[in-house]
Amino acid sequence: MARPWLNVLAQVVPVPLGLLLSGALVWGATNADWSGTSSNSGNMWTAGSAGLANDSKVPMFRIDNMRPGDTGSNCTRIKSNASFPTALKLYSNSPNWPSNFQSFIDLKIEVGSGGTFGDCDGFTPHKTAFDGTLDQFIALYTDYRTGVGPWTLPGKPPNSLSFRFAWKFSPSAPNSSQSVATNEASFTWEARERK
Repeated sequence: MARPWLNVLAQVVPVPLGLLLSGALVWGATNADWSGTSSNSGNMWTAGSAGLANDSKVPMFRIDNMRPGDTGSNCTRIKSNASFPTALKLYSNSPNWPSNFQSFIDLKIEVGSGGTFGDCDGFTPHKTAFDGTLDQFIALYTDYRTGVGPWTLPGKPPNSLSFRFAWKFSPSAPNSSQSVATNEASFTWEARERK
């Protein structure tokens, strides 16, 4: 014999139970959509540069047929693109030195402002960096540690220093120096971060 109250219960209980489960699912879905974010994008780290250049395209000196007492000069501008303060030095890392003949080339190097490669017009000296002979410079100033200087460059590009190289072929050069050539000389400017 059928029990009518079970029939009613079977029809009434599924409705509230379905509503309860459906509400739980909706609440869970709604809860999952509630979120917040805040971001800061585009971050990157770029190293600074101690970039250095000069305005020369050819050697400063290619002198032929010198006679005792001959003189000459040339200027060059050293430009720094460093993004931080640097200390600039000048040296030579020329191979095959010394040689006796170089001792008869007097060399004076001044640091200042104005002037460009091949044209010292407007050059204003601030300080004498070196005054001696070519072979002395080559022998004494061989790397950054021993180089002449330092000169401070502030690190707000572009900034620059000009250098004037003046030479004189010694009047006391001996007869044996006729037709003799010096070894090739190189001049190197190096900038390092100022500490």
